[in-house]
Amino acid sequence: MSSLISDFYQAFHQLDAQKMTSYYHKDVIFEDPAFGILKGKQASAMWHMLCESQKGKDFIVEASDITENSAHWEAFYTFSKTGRKVHNKIDATFEFKDGLIIKHTDNFNLHNWAKQAFGLKGWLLGKTSFFKEKLQSQTNSLLNKYMAEKKLST
Repeated sequence: MSSLISDFYQAFHQLDAQKMTSYYHKDVIFEDPAFGILKGKQASAMWHMLCESQKGKDFIVEASDITENSAHWEAFYTFSKTGRKVHNKIDATFEFKDGLIIKHTDNFNLHNWAKQAFGLKGWLLGKTSFFKEKLQSQTNSLLNKYMAEKKLST
């Protein structure tokens, strides 16, 4: 499955969400610190929203250490809400069903991300459950709005 994971990140590098999500099983479960748990169409829509929002910007993805069920990847971008530069380091794990990704979990240090994205506010609050819950509420609200605009049902 390492070639499927490589293809997934190559598509991500090209901001090709359609191709990325073609590697997802229809019942996929995605999880990360920023969104929490997303299932099926929500997970696919998240990648579409992310890729669309980054086209023409300074977004770079570099994947490495790809194995049969994991990868390390790094994202370099400007956080639109604050204009601050972010270099996020993520470790991903994958599970498969019917030759497709059924579970995708991205792990990263939310406090380190918060410090980069929000500066002092992120340094002070980024370790708290309050911050994580508020971030997930905001990202999921953006995702729900995106899905409604695109007329995508959950």
